[in-house]
Formats: sequence, C-alpha cells, structure tokens
Amino acid sequence: MPNLHNDLDNKPAKRKSRSILIGSIVAIIIALTPYIFYTYKYFPMNSSLDLYFFTYESKYQESISMVMWLFMAKFVPLLLLVLWFFTCKHWWYHVILIPIAMFAFQIVSVVYEDRFLDEVELYWLLPIMTIVIPFVYFIRLKLFDKHVLGIDLEAMDKEIKSYKEKEKQQKDHFKKEGIAKEKIS
Repeated sequence: MPNLHNDLDNKPAKRKSRSILIGSIVAIIIALTPYIFYTYKYFPMNSSLDLYFFTYESKYQESISMVMWLFMAKFVPLLLLVLWFFTCKHWWYHVILIPIAMFAFQIVSVVYEDRFLDEVELYWLLPIMTIVIPFVYFIRLKLFDKHVLGIDLEAMDKEIKSYKEKEKQQKDHFKKEGIAKEKIS
C-alpha cells in the first residue's frame, strides 16, 4: 500500500524542482538573446536564400542579411515579451499582449515586405486593444475596490442573499400567522 504521507511531502518538492527547471530555461533563453539577435550575420549578403524546402528572395532589401537583421530586431523583443507574459504574476500582465501583437505584426510585415502592411498597423491592433484594455481595467477596478477601498463584492452578495432569505422567511411567517388567524376567526 502506498504511503500517502510521503506522496504529499514530495508534491512541494516536485513543484519547486519544476519551478527551478522552468526558471533556468527562461534564464538561459534570456541570456542567449544577444546571440540569437546576431545570427543575422551568418546569412548571405545576396538577395536570395536557397533552402531545401523553399527559396526566399528579398525584393526590397539589399541582402538576406539585412532582412534577417530586421527580422531579429522584431523577433528578440517579441521573444522577451512572450517570456514576460508567461512568467508575470502581476494583475496587469494581459496588457503585455498589445506589444506582443504589435511585434508579431511587424514580423509579418518584414516577411511579406512586398506589401505595405506597416501603414495600417494600428488598425490591426485595435481589435486586440478593445478586448485587452477593458478586461485589464475591470480587473483593476475589482482589485482597487477590494484592496484599497476594502469593498468585497462577494461578501456583499452573500450579505444581500442572507437579507433576502430572512425577508422571505419573515413573509412566510407572516403568511402562516395570517392563515392561522383566519382559521381562528
């Protein structure tokens, strides 16, 4: 028969070791970002790149190296923002989605350089902003009410329900008394 006490004692240790592993991976990725950025130097100086599965040809930049420099200038901040989003424990972390969307859009505009997507970037970000900003503001209001003003909405709801229940019980009691008085009369 398994010892449940030992299993319960191991759960915090497993969680802690998993947290250390994830933290180490994140730290290594952050430490490698300068090297990731400078990989653009290893790309050819001509305007086309031949790979096994496709060929990329730069139509507006002088070289693939320049395209990769532009790409890495967008990709590295995007990578750091994604890491920040997934490791942030603050209530406002959803706001990080806005610059993530902006950098993702800029990467798409670098890859599809023959189209002028960057001109209407704000219009692509508006739907994301209209979802994220009210959501974050709602969270902020709830936190402000609870921690700054001391208003606990759940406690207020419970109190209102208890008052309604008491009121209902009193009405039922008065109805029973009224019925009893009618029977006596």
